[in-house]
Amino acid sequence: MKRQYFIYILASRSRNLYTGVTGDLVHRMVEHRQGLVPGFTTRYRIFRLVHFETFGSVHQAIAREKELKGWRREKKIWLIEHHNPTWQDLAGNFPHNYRSLKLQNRIPHPRSPNSGDRVRDDKRANLDSSDNQLHHERQN
Repeated sequence: MKRQYFIYILASRSRNLYTGVTGDLVHRMVEHRQGLVPGFTTRYRIFRLVHFETFGSVHQAIAREKELKGWRREKKIWLIEHHNPTWQDLAGNFPHNYRSLKLQNRIPHPRSPNSGDRVRDDKRANLDSSDNQLHHERQN
């Protein structure tokens, strides 16, 4: 079976854009919609699929992604509007199980503490170190 690779452009309601590449477009859209990967798309709620292209080679897909990322915003908008003039969410055409798909391995944010972990308080750490330094100076 021949693999397929995709480049895609996502948009937020305010039309912030994100360009990416993936080997499983449906799975990747679920990750974006459910905010499973922290970063730009989660922070700015960019998850509407407005453009995608299919490739038979990962090298071709990555080359196209790099090409699109090098484009000015106006050119990306032209590409979207040329194929999708109403900025329709193309993921709506995916199979019905797309919206109900549950991903078991949620990717935690690298800076999020686990439940029960002590959280470092930088302000408290600075106070503690200055208290220790003051105590050390008083002893000398």
